[in-house]
Amino acid sequence: MPERTATIASRVGLHARPAAIFVEAAAELPVEVTIAREGEPVEDALDASSILSLMGLGAEHGDVVVLRAEGEGADEALETLVRILETDHDA
Repeated sequence: MPERTATIASRVGLHARPAAIFVEAAAELPVEVTIAREGEPVEDALDASSILSLMGLGAEHGDVVVLRAEGEGADEALETLVRILETDHDA
């Protein structure tokens, strides 16, 4: 299962606007993606296409998260989502 790490770039973390942008992109992808804080067990990963899960993650500016995806196109999907997380949407 491919995985990527990303550092949260938005100055106030994954609050409403950056979380909505990320979730919308994740929901449009042809693969299922999970997200977790770096260092957390794989079984604690959350559905990346759920706004409630993402807000519950509580990721703040500078936190590192791990994205995992499975299926055809997983690598490309992860690259897209990493770019979103590593962009400051509060600028």
